[in-house]
Amino acid sequence: MSLSIIAAMDKNQLIGKQGKMPWNLPADLKYFKNTTIGAPVIMGRKTFESIGFPLPGRRNIILTRNKDYAAEGCEIFHSQEEILDEFLEKDKEAFIIGGAEIYKQFLAYSDKLYLTIIEHQFSGDTYFPEIDWQKWDKISEKKGTTDSNNPYTYSHHVYQRKNKISRSDF
Repeated sequence: MSLSIIAAMDKNQLIGKQGKMPWNLPADLKYFKNTTIGAPVIMGRKTFESIGFPLPGRRNIILTRNKDYAAEGCEIFHSQEEILDEFLEKDKEAFIIGGAEIYKQFLAYSDKLYLTIIEHQFSGDTYFPEIDWQKWDKISEKKGTTDSNNPYTYSHHVYQRKNKISRSDF
């Protein structure tokens, strides 16, 4: 394994509204934490700024074109190539955590997708890129807990790329 994508989206692949998630699902945030803890997380600058701090227990990587950008507790990378050199075809799994442009840049290089699908339609302005489902096999699906704190029906889906990607493919 090397690069994996983790994202939550509504049934129309909406992932954001004005730089924020348009829903509140604490149980999904716990799933995100449990899945990514101890692993590198790779995000765009805007995603980092929307979170506001480095995620504890993870190596925080920010991808930005701004050569002067700095964030305490984070490593800064300036190109897709730098990320691929560091993480593609490695034994340890690294997670792409957003935003939309970063997902789009790395979808073709990812071996696994961890997708939370919320069975609701929200309004927003940011969508996950289109996925060619013929290239992916679903390896698990688990219903999430719906309660007063998590009011939407949702499920966690994990997909594995059918054919492993390597640098020589590109």
